[in-house]
Amino acid sequence: MAFCSGCAKEISDGAVTCPQCGAPQLAYAGGGNSAAVVTQPGFFHWYVDVLKKYAVFSGRARRKEYWMFFLINFLIAIAIAVVDAIIGSHSMISNVYSLALLIPGLAVGVRRLHDTDRSGWWLIVPFANIVFLATEGQKGDNRFGPAPQ
Repeated sequence: MAFCSGCAKEISDGAVTCPQCGAPQLAYAGGGNSAAVVTQPGFFHWYVDVLKKYAVFSGRARRKEYWMFFLINFLIAIAIAVVDAIIGSHSMISNVYSLALLIPGLAVGVRRLHDTDRSGWWLIVPFANIVFLATEGQKGDNRFGPAPQ
């Protein structure tokens, strides 16, 4: 089983579109007896995927999904801070951006901890959470769901 990239509902692995929301899933090339080739997502795909699962605290998130979201979020925050400094808004835009990304950031962090077979509550423990977020996820299914793709 996999999760829909649009609504985060559980769908079958080979689904081309989500039966619940109709969102297209992995793009396949070729057909017949040839092996299917999956197109690689773009750089901002990782950021948008997390935003699509805005408040989804269930399930699991790969290490790459978490850290790519973290990296893109960090770069956007730096750019916004520069704009704040240039226009002299006293960090107003940065604060609004940070508040808007609080829930998705927590949600992807909890899903990342679920991938390591740990409770999301570990997110509030300083330093330990960084180690757990960087740890490789558990192979196969665990109590939080199937392994992310």
